[in-house]
Amino acid sequence: MSAVEQQPADASLSSNSSSSFEVVEADAANKYEAVVPHWFYCKVTDSRERWIPFSTQDSEKLEAAQKMRKDDEELVVPTAGGRYNVHLKQRQCYAVYWEEEVSEVRRCTWFYKGEKDNKYVPYSESFSEELEEAYMIAVTLDEWKKKLESPNREIIILHNPKLMVHYHPVTVSDDWGSSPAEQGRPRTVKRGVENISVDIHSGEPEQIDHLVFVVHGIGPACDIRFRSIVQCVNDFRAVSLSMLQAHFKKAQEQQQIGRVEFLPVNWHSRLHSTGVDVDLERITLPSINRLRHFINDTILDVFFYNSATYCQTIVDTVASEMNRLYLLFLQRNPDYKGGVSIAGHSLGSLILFDLLTNQKAFSEDEDGKEKGSQMSASHGADASGVKEILEKLELSEYSTVFEKERMDRQALDTNHWAQTIAGNSEEHRTESESSTGPGSAGSRRNCPYPDVSLGQVSANYPQLIYKPAIFFAFGSPIGMFLTVRGVKRIDPSYSLPTCKGFFNIFHPFDPVAYRIEPMIVPDVEFEPMLLPHHKGRKRMHLELKEGLTRMSMDLKNNLLGSLRVAWQSFTRAPLPAVEAASTESEAESQNCSDGQTEVKPNEPPAAAAKEEASPINVGMLNGGHRIDYVLQEKPIESFNEYLFALQSHLCYWESEDTVLLVLKEIYQTQGIMLDQPLQ
Repeated sequence: MSAVEQQPADASLSSNSSSSFEVVEADAANKYEAVVPHWFYCKVTDSRERWIPFSTQDSEKLEAAQKMRKDDEELVVPTAGGRYNVHLKQRQCYAVYWEEEVSEVRRCTWFYKGEKDNKYVPYSESFSEELEEAYMIAVTLDEWKKKLESPNREIIILHNPKLMVHYHPVTVSDDWGSSPAEQGRPRTVKRGVENISVDIHSGEPEQIDHLVFVVHGIGPACDIRFRSIVQCVNDFRAVSLSMLQAHFKKAQEQQQIGRVEFLPVNWHSRLHSTGVDVDLERITLPSINRLRHFINDTILDVFFYNSATYCQTIVDTVASEMNRLYLLFLQRNPDYKGGVSIAGHSLGSLILFDLLTNQKAFSEDEDGKEKGSQMSASHGADASGVKEILEKLELSEYSTVFEKERMDRQALDTNHWAQTIAGNSEEHRTESESSTGPGSAGSRRNCPYPDVSLGQVSANYPQLIYKPAIFFAFGSPIGMFLTVRGVKRIDPSYSLPTCKGFFNIFHPFDPVAYRIEPMIVPDVEFEPMLLPHHKGRKRMHLELKEGLTRMSMDLKNNLLGSLRVAWQSFTRAPLPAVEAASTESEAESQNCSDGQTEVKPNEPPAAAAKEEASPINVGMLNGGHRIDYVLQEKPIESFNEYLFALQSHLCYWESEDTVLLVLKEIYQTQGIMLDQPLQ
């Protein structure tokens, strides 16, 4: 009897234990966790919307601001390294340094992707809240198969936590109606950004070590994909961040460096907004319309720059834009203590070169006198004078920056600025020609080298309010323009008045690029400096090419030596002569084998070693260092130089080797070197 009673008791105990485990599992399964939002912004390209995630750093900043000051109408959050401002209440993103269409901003939690979509698209914030509420009820109560209707009368069904679908709206209805299963393949619905495939960057370092202004060349498009200067500089900046992580890792870990900021300078839109396009349209033939429009919009920029009227417009735009960007950058980064460099691509490099050659140099004594006069002068009178100048230059909104930096009239070189404003170009020209230095008119009479400004278009070149540290030229025609203007040689002692560094970087197949060093050292033939590959070695096809060249030279020398011996052995001569000939042939073959090392210095592989043994003096244009740097072509480019000629002129924006050289030279001025020197 007891045994029979014991059996049901055990059964009831086991059933109770199993049911308790099921309750625990159900409670664990029904536990709801709030979704983590991520912020996105929308870019419209060719009437197609593309939602791009903010970096993790920016998204966290936006979320924190949303929680703390949700009802603040004027709340603005800087993003993308300070290049954009997000107005949180308006849910809009504005570019700070350049003109760009306003982008919509969205706090995203739920996403969908159709059959033909490449990326997930976020739902609106209001509908995402409805989906999240329905999901929370379904998880808590374990009640699925829930249907929701979107604002576009589309149906979303939550089958289970892993399967949620979005059906298209019914476009054709009949008497029988239609069910969701009859509306084609549904869209996939995902909850949370961690469940969708999207690349989210961690963010940019907040510390800015150096500022670089980048000036574009001819036309509105800057690369083979017809992208603007803003997009190309964005790529250049992204490559620089990856190069910093790869080659300056130790300095980053020790928090010695942050990043380099690159800002685009656009002059093309200002030039073509002067009404010249309307004048050209009147005289343009109607045939081959697209080609003629392309020529008017791009190629003619070269002729515009050689026109006195439009050259003035271009140089004024470039200088004023760089000054405006510099002041705005200081306003947004008041603690910035780094330097400034400039870079130009194609015609942009020539514009910068002409600007730099016409800058007014100050000696250290003059700078000290200016600083002393700044301290002794009346701050109120100087501040009012600075305000007047800024008002005339239409830069009055930056007067607070000048007051904070205690910049007075003398610090701004107001005599020259006043001449520029008044338009007294003849007086300015007289002043510039009377200045001393290798580029002046007085020195030109006593010096065999012509002035580098010889043949420049007669324009009143404005002054920059800063001194650039380095000037980088990408795919530059500076050498060709100087030659066409009549400058055959550059004085080795000449340097840019306010810029001590100058690097001429080009692709070997670039049809627009020209060298500078042969104009300084015309009597010596030498190759440009070969830029090392960013991975630390020469490209394999170049090493193979050099190896084959060396092998062919060795075979040629050995073959010639063998032919000499054979020819001398067949010549009929007396025995002593034959012995003498054999002795001579042996000596010649020995000399030939020993002289192979004498031939090698003329070969390309050993050119670098010879150059190191006897360094070439290329003048002071780059502080005594080399100026011309050539990139290594890719293996596919070496098959046909003409096929990749146009692409080679537009390759610099995504070139790791170019970016690495720029970073290396910039940080070298701060005493920071690469983790490992490249060979």
